[in-house]
Amino acid sequence: MGFLISTGAAGELGQVELIDGSVICGEIVSSEGGIYTLKTSTLGTVRIEESNIRAIRFETPGNAKGKENAFRRPAAEKQVHALEQFMMGDPEIIRMIFTLMNDPDVQGILEDPSIIEAVNAGNIEALTSNPKFMKLLENPTIQDIISKTAE
Repeated sequence: MGFLISTGAAGELGQVELIDGSVICGEIVSSEGGIYTLKTSTLGTVRIEESNIRAIRFETPGNAKGKENAFRRPAAEKQVHALEQFMMGDPEIIRMIFTLMNDPDVQGILEDPSIIEAVNAGNIEALTSNPKFMKLLENPTIQDIISKTAE
């Protein structure tokens, strides 16, 4: 197994690359007993076994993009947290999310600063007026996830 760890410590923002090539970004909360715990703005708190990790890269002051700013409004934050907890408890949804990590449309969204800014600000109007974001919502995997969370 090719396992790399750049210099860093718990509490820092980082990227965890899994053996399957997908990448999870977030705050690395802890590493205990071969289990890494990450807090992400999209998946909530994630626990990953070391055997599933190819590499961990920490953001340094030179490449940091700033702390994650999930929705700041209390009601929205509670709803997002509840949805994240529900999704994290469903292995099928987790599998679908990991599949999306390699989707070129999803990668394009994650690289679009205007979309990321709108998500971080909780600006639904900006998101719904963005054709790239709206096209992404038509993705069959995303539609499946939406259906499963609405049940």
